Amino acid sequence: MTPRNWQREDPSQRGGVLFSLVTLVVVLLALIVLYMARHPIFRLIGEGWVVEETLEHSDAILVLGDDNFYADVLIVLYMARHPIFRLIGEGWVVEETLEHSDAILVLGDDNFYADRATRASQVYRQGLGPIVVASGRRLRPYAGIAELMEHDLIERGVPKDKILRVAHDSDNTREEAKTLVQVAKQKKWRSVIVVTSNYHTRRARYIFAHIFPEDIRIQITGARDGDFDPERWWEKRISVKDLIREMAAMLVAIWEQHGGSDVTDKSPVIAVRSAPNTLGLV
Repeated sequence: MTPRNWQREDPSQRGGVLFSLVTLVVVLLALIVLYMARHPIFRLIGEGWVVEETLEHSDAILVLGDDNFYADVLIVLYMARHPIFRLIGEGWVVEETLEHSDAILVLGDDNFYADRATRASQVYRQGLGPIVVASGRRLRPYAGIAELMEHDLIERGVPKDKILRVAHDSDNTREEAKTLVQVAKQKKWRSVIVVTSNYHTRRARYIFAHIFPEDIRIQITGARDGDFDPERWWEKRISVKDLIREMAAMLVAIWEQHGGSDVTDKSPVIAVRSAPNTLGLV
C-alpha cells in the first residue's frame, strides 16, 4: 500500500516549543501540589484574610454591608476542581485517528493487566497493520518482557507468525525508540503505529517524533490503563504518582533533546520471529 502524502512538522521550527512544554508541566505540577495541600492552604487563607486589631475608644461604630465576593471566588474554584483535573488528565493523553501502517509497535513494559497487548490486538484485528512488534527488555539471557508480551498477544487473538519479538537492554523510552528505529529502517517500513499506556502517549509521541526519520510516519494510540483513569486520576495515589512521574520524565526528554547528553545504546537489537521463517535480525 502506498503511504499517503504527508509531511511531518519540523520540531526545530516550532516557536517556543521548549518554553511551552516546560510551562505546561510546571503548571500541572503546581495544580497537583495545590490540590494535595488544599486543606492547610485554605486554612491559611481563611486565617490570613481575617483582621483583628486591639480596639480603643472611638467616636462612632460603623457596620458595613455584607461582601463575600472573594470568598465566592474561592468556593467556585474549589467546587470546579474536579472538572479542572479531568481536563488536565484528558489533555495529557494523546489519541490519534489511526490509518493503515506497515507495523504495530507495542512498547514495554506492559502492566499487570496486559493493557498494551490488549490495545495492540484490537488495532491488529481492525486491519491497521500486518505485523505486531513485541518490544521488551531482556530479563535473562534466554527470556524477557518481549516473550511475555508475545504470550499476551497470542492469547488476545494475534497469530504467532504475525508477531516479531524485539529484545533489548533499553532503560527508557528514548533508548527503546533508538532500538525500534533500527528495525524499522532494516524492514523499510514507511509508517508505524506506536501502542503504549494512555498516560505515556504524550512523551512517547515527542520522543519518537525526534528519533524516527521524517520519512517514517508515526501514529500514537493509548491503551486503557487499569491504574490510570484520565477522568478520575486524582482519586488514586498510584495515578497521581504516574502522572507526576510522566511530567518529570517529559522534562528530562526535552532536556535530552535540546542539548542534553546522548547515551549510546548498551546492546544491539536482538529480534526473533516466532515462526520458522526467521527475519534474521541480530
